[in-house]
Amino acid sequence: MKYCSTRGLETGLSFEDVLFSGYARDGGLYMPETIPELSKSHLEQWCNYSYPELVYAIARKFIDEQEISDKSLDNVIKTSLTRFRVPEIVRIKHLPDGLNVVELFHGPTLAFKDLGMSVVAGLLNYFLSKNGQHCTVLVATSGDTGSAAIESVRGHDCIDIIVLLPHGLCTPIQELQMTTVIEDNVHVFCAEGNSDELDKPIKQCFAEEKLVSTHNLISLNSINWGRILVQAAHYFFAYYQVCGSVGKPVQVVVPTGAAGNITAGCLAQKMGLPITLVAGVNVNNSVERVIEKGVFSQKEQVHQTLASAMDIQVAFNVERLVYMYASSETTRVKEIMDIFDKEGSVAIPQNIMDSLKKVIVESFVVDDDKIVETMQRIHEQHNYIVCPHTAVAATYHYQRKQDVPHGYIATASPAKFPEAVQRAGAEPVTEGIDHLKDLPTKFQWMKKGEDWYSILLAKIEAVTLGRKTRGPQK
Repeated sequence: MKYCSTRGLETGLSFEDVLFSGYARDGGLYMPETIPELSKSHLEQWCNYSYPELVYAIARKFIDEQEISDKSLDNVIKTSLTRFRVPEIVRIKHLPDGLNVVELFHGPTLAFKDLGMSVVAGLLNYFLSKNGQHCTVLVATSGDTGSAAIESVRGHDCIDIIVLLPHGLCTPIQELQMTTVIEDNVHVFCAEGNSDELDKPIKQCFAEEKLVSTHNLISLNSINWGRILVQAAHYFFAYYQVCGSVGKPVQVVVPTGAAGNITAGCLAQKMGLPITLVAGVNVNNSVERVIEKGVFSQKEQVHQTLASAMDIQVAFNVERLVYMYASSETTRVKEIMDIFDKEGSVAIPQNIMDSLKKVIVESFVVDDDKIVETMQRIHEQHNYIVCPHTAVAATYHYQRKQDVPHGYIATASPAKFPEAVQRAGAEPVTEGIDHLKDLPTKFQWMKKGEDWYSILLAKIEAVTLGRKTRGPQK
């Protein structure tokens, strides 16, 4: 299995190459040059697999044995998934009338990003330890990504992490999950800006090849191919839990921000899983404009919503979707993305959209009032509480037209959103978060008007210098 940039400059890369990379050198994202297709016997064989077994089976399709042995890969995955609060890792809540909630939030930070992040961090640690190396992770977050990335690498000798969070635009609990981590390898900045603004100095760093190589910089958000790969597993797991029998279609409704999770669903479908997808978005409707209008564009303003992790302008994984449904033609992807990078908007060719719409069949927008209404309705009808992001997906349950089994992706625990839960007339959930308010905090500021790139560069250099001062890693 070899990998390439979506824009074509780099080809023939190994999994390890792309695991340790952020954006590609041409500004693109990394993808496998081919996507393996599963036979019906594979699908039937996998239907009895546990979640960790599915992660292993999928990972084995995309990572050559020469890079990591069967035994080592199995050990990395099992070890990485030991901190989840339910034995099955992913749990499906089967509510009446086909409201199948796919609970992906049972990890240490109560968000679905723990699933991909923990395994990717385990793989990073495996290769770094094997090669006697160190890396520095750069992450800009809109909410859950930063805390999941921190939790996955905190205390690791061979990994430092620098996280930029948008102060006041995450929930207080999300912010505390990042600022209360005091390990020496964790470096948190609270910035006076939104997540799209924070992405700019990060992308500027990754665009400088010498800087990346000198400091071994990588990303752990859904820029990183490893995250997409691991997240494909929960689509297989959910499918088997709701399909009734292997081969029947299932539709999965996904609350969508940067489009990494729904890209993983498209990957699962490309591999042969008989699913279609629906993208639910908040009023920052970047993905909805792509699916319904065929236009990839930025808005002038990001609106703060109850579903804060989806408060973004640029769903950067749309580039991966374009690549997949342009039949992996990197020249076409580059032409499209060059226009977007220059003008902030581009019309996606109709034949690409036609292929994409066969899989992501619909997208819909849910505002804050509807989010609260859905949360309240589910609580009153089923005595069950969902987070605002999950409510975006679940809104589709009350308007769906297709009579096929549905799964509704629950990306975060309602414990992380007490204000929204109260607005929906329910008592806040405190499991897993009550202790945060009593912990000491550690972070630095990035004030509006300051040169954030220079601040970030100084921190990167200080991390490298500090590592050299400490001496070689064990």
